[in-house]
Formats: sequence, C-alpha cells, structure tokens
Amino acid sequence: MNAAPADQIRLLNVQSLDLRLTQLAHKRNNLPELAELQTLEADLIQQRDLLVAAQTEESDTAREQTKAEQDVDQVRQRAVRDQQRLDSGAITSPKDLENLQREIASLAKRQGDLEEVVLEVMERRESAQERVTELTERVEAIQAKVADAVSRRDAAFAEIDDEAGTVTKERELTAADIPADLLKLYDRLREKQGGVGAARLFQRRCEGCRLELDITEMNDVRAAAPDQVVRCENCSRILVRTPDSGL
Repeated sequence: MNAAPADQIRLLNVQSLDLRLTQLAHKRNNLPELAELQTLEADLIQQRDLLVAAQTEESDTAREQTKAEQDVDQVRQRAVRDQQRLDSGAITSPKDLENLQREIASLAKRQGDLEEVVLEVMERRESAQERVTELTERVEAIQAKVADAVSRRDAAFAEIDDEAGTVTKERELTAADIPADLLKLYDRLREKQGGVGAARLFQRRCEGCRLELDITEMNDVRAAAPDQVVRCENCSRILVRTPDSGL
C-alpha cells in the first residue's frame, strides 16, 4: 500500500486522538465516584433493610401493647364490677361473699401481672422506636452522601463527555484527509492491536511494540519508497517514518 508521507503523518495525529478517546473512556468508566456510589448504595440497601425490620418490630410491639392494655382494662373493669357488687350489700350468702372476695383478689393479681407485661412491651417498643430513629438518621445521611457523589459524578461525566466530543470532531476532520484504504487498514490494526494501529519509528524503535528494529529491518525501511506504507515486523502496526526515525 502506498500513501503520501503527509497522510502517514496525519495517521499519527489520528492515532493520538484515538488514544485520547480511549483514555477518556477509561477515565469515565473508572471515576472514583463510581466506586464510592457502589459502596454507598450497598450500605444504603443494608441500612434500609435494617430500618424496615426495626419499623416492623415497632409496629408489632405497638399492636402487642394495645392488646396487653386491653387485657388490663378488661380485668380492671371486671374487678370494678365485682367490687361494686360486694359494696352494694346485695350478696348475703357467706359462701358467695367468700367466692367474690377470692375472685377480686385473683383479678388484682391478674391485673398486676398484665400491667408488668404492658411495661415490658412498652420498653421493647421504646427500644424499637429509638432504633427506627437511629436508622432513619443513618439512611438520610447516606442518601445525602449518595446525592453528593451523584452530583460529582455527573459533573465529571459532563466534563469528560465535552472533551470527548471535541476530540471526536477533531478526529473526524483529521481522518477526512486520509485515504480511505489507509484509514481502513489503520482501523483494522488498531482493533486487533489493543487500540494502536500506527506507531512512529523513533530512533530505530517502533513506538507501538517498543522493540528496536534489527539491521535487516532497518535496511528494508531505508530502501522503502517515501510513499510506501511500512509495517513493523514485530507487531504488524503501520510504521510512520519521521526525521527522528534514525534512518
């Protein structure tokens, strides 16, 4: 393949722009904010799960407390009715009076036991409420950090995308002056060779594979016509000759 030396030099410019685009893409995909967000979001999921569990516990203990208080109230009401019957004097049978007094005493004990249950449930509910408050604050704090990281990520994205857009346009303009067959070869080699399809020959060294050409290879390059497209024997990339090639 033949191409004007100037077109081959332009190919190095395209390569430089392509490398910059690759660097920008790598930078975009490896922003520290992305790793930060991944960690924060995992933490947020965990804290939200804990919050839901705490809210469920608080709700359960609230129902438990209501039920326990209702049990206490029922026993209290029954005890009041029995006491009223006892105080009314309507019961004259000694045996009935003894049974009623025994029942009032039993109800008093039962009420005391149930009130202890209410206190125990209230303590558990209070603990659950404190846990809900604590976890709510944690979730809100993490959400604030997520929002900040998203803002910084989006700002970085915008900056990178803006530069990538500028480089892409410059690449299009530069590539437009390069013969189609040369550009096609370059693109094919670039895809095959890890993003580098053309390299400068500098001081007898291919800047693509970083290997120095031996005497035979150098003689072949010296003998090639200026418009001949030379390839590196080691990496197959297009070798672009410049005044610094050491020829």
